[in-house]
Amino acid sequence: MMILSDAMMKLHILKGISITLLIALIATQSHAQATKAGTDIMAKMLQYQAMGLQVVVVKKGEISYTHAFGLKDAESNTQLTDKDIFRIASISKSFSATSIMQLAEAKKLSLKDDFSKLVGFKIRNPKFPETVITLKMVMSHTASINDSQGYFSLDAINPDKNPDFAKCYNNYEPGTGYQYCNLDFNMVGTVIEKISGERFDQYVKHHILDPLGLYGGYCVDSLDKSRFATLYEYDAKAKKLNPSPAAYNPRSDEIAKYQIGYSTPIFSPTGGMKISATDLAKYMTMHMNKGNYHGVKIISKKSAKEMQTVVAEKDNYGLAIMTKPDLIPGYIMKGHTGSAYGLYSAMFFQPDEKFGFVVITNGCNVGEYDGVNPFLKDVMNILYDNFIK
Repeated sequence: MMILSDAMMKLHILKGISITLLIALIATQSHAQATKAGTDIMAKMLQYQAMGLQVVVVKKGEISYTHAFGLKDAESNTQLTDKDIFRIASISKSFSATSIMQLAEAKKLSLKDDFSKLVGFKIRNPKFPETVITLKMVMSHTASINDSQGYFSLDAINPDKNPDFAKCYNNYEPGTGYQYCNLDFNMVGTVIEKISGERFDQYVKHHILDPLGLYGGYCVDSLDKSRFATLYEYDAKAKKLNPSPAAYNPRSDEIAKYQIGYSTPIFSPTGGMKISATDLAKYMTMHMNKGNYHGVKIISKKSAKEMQTVVAEKDNYGLAIMTKPDLIPGYIMKGHTGSAYGLYSAMFFQPDEKFGFVVITNGCNVGEYDGVNPFLKDVMNILYDNFIK
C-alpha cells in the first residue's frame, strides 16, 4: 500500500481545491455572461417592441447558450420557450439547396443542367431565347426571374398556364444580373420532387431533418401545432403588433389534390420550414462543419463549399448562403435571413473560427432597413460580445 506524506496529501488537497475553484469561477463567469447578455437583449426588445425572441450561440462547433425571451402568444400571455417552433421564412431556401446538392452528389442531376428539362416546361427569358437558364442560375437568383406574377403556383411562369409569363423575366441576360426571387426556390423544390420521386416535405424530412435528429418540417399537419409561436406583424398606423394566422395555413385541401412535381409551392420550399432556433443551430453547424454534424454527413465538403461560394456580388449570394462582411466587426460571416408574416430570422456562422448565431423573433418594429434586420443584428453582436469575444 502506498502511503502519502503530509506534503503530498496537502498538494493533492490544494489541487482538488484549485480545480473546484476553477469550475466555480467558470460557472460564475458563464452566469455573469448570460445575465449581462439577457439584460442587454431585453433592452433591445423594448427598443424594437419585440414580442418574443429565441437565441442560440454556437462556440467551437457546439451549442453553448440557448434562451427564449418574451411571449409565444400575447392573447394567452404564454411565455416563449426553447422548444417552440417558428415558420423561419427564407432560411428555408438553404434546405432546398442542400437537397439539390445531395441529388447532384448522387449523379441524378447537375447544377449545369438546363432548368427547362428538370422542371418539365420551358424556362427561357423571351428577350434572350438562346441563353440556357441553368439550375445554378436559379439557385443563385441570377436566372433573370422575378416574382411579379406571384410565386405560390408554378402557373405564374408556365407558358402554357399564364399568358403573361414573360413578365416573370427581367431585361438582362440570364447569368449576368441578380434579383432575389422566391419563385426560384419554389421551382427548385419542384425539381427535387421530379428527380427524387419523393414529395418535397418528405424528402427534406428523410434526408436532412431525420439524420440530424431535428424536429421540424414544411407540412403543418405533420407537426405539433401547440409548439407554433404566433407570428405578429407590426401595424405602423395603429402602432401595434397584430397576429398573422395565415403563417401556419395547413393548405390541407390543396395537399389532398397534390400533384407531385408541380404542386410543390404549396409547401413553400422558398420559405415554409417550421423549426426551433436550437434545431436550426444544429443544421447551421452542419454547414459550418462543411456538411457534417456529430459524425452525420449530409453533404460533401465540396458541396458545402460550393453553397458558400459567392456567385452574385449583390448580396454576396451563393447557393442559398449569403456572405456578410459587416455583420460582426472583423469577421466574414456566412448564412441567411428570413422575413414573412412579421417574423424575422437570421442564421450566420464563421466557418474558420467555428462560432455562429441563430436568432428568431415572432414580431418587432424595425421599419425600413437594408440587409439584416437591425434588431437581430444588434442581438447577434450582444451574443458575440458576451459569449465569443
